[in-house]
Amino acid sequence: MKTNELLETVLAELNNLKALNISAIDVNNLTSFTNYMIVATGTSSRHVYSIANNLVQKMKAGKITPCVLQGDGDSEWLLVDLGEIVVHIMQPRTREYYNLEQLWSEANKLNKPKFSPA
Repeated sequence: MKTNELLETVLAELNNLKALNISAIDVNNLTSFTNYMIVATGTSSRHVYSIANNLVQKMKAGKITPCVLQGDGDSEWLLVDLGEIVVHIMQPRTREYYNLEQLWSEANKLNKPKFSPA
């Protein structure tokens, strides 16, 4: 699957899993470890875990590799590494504290997906 197709698939799946405030950042020209970062919010530790776990299962079912789930035990912040795309799923206070969008402010922000909640 091409990177753009994978990006659209991941964004659609995050929307289906009720992730909030989905943000996609093109970091291709700023780092060598990935092309895109996606940041999304879950409403609770259970929601964060559910989003991440279901995303991993969908990607593995679609033969998307690598597909690695990393994060802390209390599910404040989980990361799904898809190689070309890294997905950060956080609870609101964690997302606000780390503010990854600001950290990567030199990157190109992609247009907000039209299906993403405001």
